[in-house]
Amino acid sequence: MKDNSKWLKRIFAGILVLVLLLPMGPNPLHAGVHPAVRIKDLADIQGIRSNQLVGVGLVMGLQGTGDKAKMSLQMVRNLMSQFGLTVDEGLVKSKNVASVTVTCELPPFARPGQQIDVTVSTMGDAKSLQGGTLLQVPLKGADGRVYAVAQGPVLVGGFSAEGGAARMSKNVVTVGRVPNGALVERDVPMNFSANGTISLLLKDPDFTTAERVALAINSRFGGIASPIDAGMIQIVIPSQFSSSPSSFIANIERLTVEPDMVARVVVNERTGTVVMGGDVKISTVAVAHGNLTVRVTEKPEVVQPEPFAAGRTAVQPRTEIAAEEQAGSLISLGATATVSDLVNSLNSVGATPRDIISILQAVKEAGALHGELVVM
Repeated sequence: MKDNSKWLKRIFAGILVLVLLLPMGPNPLHAGVHPAVRIKDLADIQGIRSNQLVGVGLVMGLQGTGDKAKMSLQMVRNLMSQFGLTVDEGLVKSKNVASVTVTCELPPFARPGQQIDVTVSTMGDAKSLQGGTLLQVPLKGADGRVYAVAQGPVLVGGFSAEGGAARMSKNVVTVGRVPNGALVERDVPMNFSANGTISLLLKDPDFTTAERVALAINSRFGGIASPIDAGMIQIVIPSQFSSSPSSFIANIERLTVEPDMVARVVVNERTGTVVMGGDVKISTVAVAHGNLTVRVTEKPEVVQPEPFAAGRTAVQPRTEIAAEEQAGSLISLGATATVSDLVNSLNSVGATPRDIISILQAVKEAGALHGELVVM
């Protein structure tokens, strides 16, 4: 029996050791506030950017919803003159034409022959662009050079109809889009690997995030990355990728980093929206909040004189004022309180989003809210 008990103890001890050595899964209570994000979603490559293009043109074929101003008629005359036709000013009368601005963004690495979408917006007093067609418009960049040409039917995401005494419209009908309406005529060179280096520009500059990005790159390719400031990380292209920097950038974009951010609370008083980051901390504080409601009701009364009396009918004002104050609740939060603790405490007493906004502003003024309070 003693030998059997010894063997049982040894088997139990072995099972216990195996259980202790088994890898444990991630505990959600200790999970990080910020998830692991690809560098591709955190930063842009310096030298790779889009360019804004703009042009001015005409939309034709409207059903009487065009401009009434003389500017559109002058543009029609100028258009006709380009085709060798001279039209007298008094002969050009039409409400089927609208002068518009045409805008779009030329994406990086766009090549001649590719098509991009354009947005068309009225310049004058046109009521609608529904059913119109944009005539050929050259689109220029900030340097005055033409990079694309736009033309095509305008699509309006709505409608507008009116009669003699009523009008109905849905969405904005004075702005439309021409899908694939612009044809790229000239590309823009992208110099992103000058002198054998590339630079990453963080979308949300932060010193901690910049250091983590550099560490992730160095752990994969060696000591080639160094943070310049809170928004830029400079990277030396390794020799094996000197002939193909695009492949090197693709490898960098797949690396994941846990970003850091400033503790921030954003409130919108107009809509009652409250957004709180997970890094916000609160010192020891006690909060009492109550609601005071004052109602003022006007009930004017009409006073009439007696029959055959020398008086006149008058309106006598009557005002009723009532005040109602709801009982407030006292909430105590410890020094280790987080946003989750604050939300749970406020929800337990039935605080509305607008009450939470007032409480957060008061806690910030008391110096107990360790984070940036942004009021929209």
